[in-house]
Amino acid sequence: MSSRSLSLLLYNALLPLGLLFMAPAALIKMRRRGGRWQDFAQRLGFLGTTKLALLQRLGTDRVWMHAVSVGEVGVARRLITALLKAEAQRGVVLTTTTPTGYKLACEMEMAFAGRVVVLYSPLDLPFIARRLLLLLRPSQLVLVEAEVWPNIVATAKDLGIPVSLVNARLSARSEARYRQFLPVVQPIFAMLDRVLVQEPSDVERWAGIGALRPGIECVGSLKYDPQGAEADPALVAALRERLAQAGIAATRPILLAASTHAGEERELGRVFIELRAALPQLALLVVPRHFERGAAVVGELREIGLAPVLRSELAAAGREAPAAPADVLVIDSTGELCAWQSLATVVVIGKSFLAEGGQNPAEAVMANKPVVFGPRMENFEPLVALLLGCGGAIQVRGLSHLAEVLRPLLADSEERSRIAAAGRAALSKHQGAIERALAILSRQPSG
Repeated sequence: MSSRSLSLLLYNALLPLGLLFMAPAALIKMRRRGGRWQDFAQRLGFLGTTKLALLQRLGTDRVWMHAVSVGEVGVARRLITALLKAEAQRGVVLTTTTPTGYKLACEMEMAFAGRVVVLYSPLDLPFIARRLLLLLRPSQLVLVEAEVWPNIVATAKDLGIPVSLVNARLSARSEARYRQFLPVVQPIFAMLDRVLVQEPSDVERWAGIGALRPGIECVGSLKYDPQGAEADPALVAALRERLAQAGIAATRPILLAASTHAGEERELGRVFIELRAALPQLALLVVPRHFERGAAVVGELREIGLAPVLRSELAAAGREAPAAPADVLVIDSTGELCAWQSLATVVVIGKSFLAEGGQNPAEAVMANKPVVFGPRMENFEPLVALLLGCGGAIQVRGLSHLAEVLRPLLADSEERSRIAAAGRAALSKHQGAIERALAILSRQPSG
């Protein structure tokens, strides 16, 4: 028996147990994030008449692209936009795992009517993988950033469908975890025809866990490519109206806390209270990483003496600006972070203070904003080193030092401009990453 067969045998022996163990939490999370029970049929490979009709409109030259959630869908959107512009005959089937990712992807389905079909990703069981691949019959399978499904990848290989992983990144910590199970994971990653990585250091890491070196190419980051990264002007204008509705005038400085995790909002609220003593016009925008936590975040901020407004309630109310202007707006919507960041004065990156890994600061940098983050940015080490090396971002030792860094920065427009310009210039090394990725994907894989 081959090493690939052994890996798949072990994976398929453990997968049903894993699905049963994760199912309760996954179903609860699905409902909280707006998922519908009827959508679960798509995860079993049953698409329904509406989706089947949309697939027929795509024609036969179609790419299956998978993006797990909102962040990956954002990368996929940039790649799909460039692909459909370059190749008029192509169609794309875009699958995603989370309801929030699905909602964002559906906007693309509407924008590219007849050329993009959005589905929920299937469960990675052998019979479901084969059923869906035979139904979709894509010319290639493109996985965005993270998920490599053993059964779907193996079935695609058996059917002669090339499989690529794009915008791949692998931190030193993740590489160390994979190496603990190298005999099992190596045959899985070896099935990938192409791995398009973001940084030169990623080449050796991916090769070290099994990806075949001839198929690994460094193209830069599709997310960091400045080309076409600007926020939608219409959306920015609409969000500016929301701020005015909350009583936050365009002249007020705005501190934006991006992709925050549990516990950070309360602490950042305290920092905001401290800053407001010197900058009474300062407003705070909080964008939780998981939008369904919005109401809980509002409760925590009220407990420390703030009077936050929830974005969804403000939108539903349709009222004019309140008599007392708001000082905190909590964003409980998806797909708008880029536009909100373009309205900010300074952006603080979440998950970098009270949790490990950090969140991606690139979008804020590309929005021409000065970025501040805490000590826990392990998942973005190359980017952090690049930004700090040129003065394109500020890293603080912890929450206790945040106010002393933000206070002078919020008061000094020249320093903010310098940091923002340095950060954007640093990302210029990724200019053209999308074009390079498309050029490689258009080639027949070697071997």
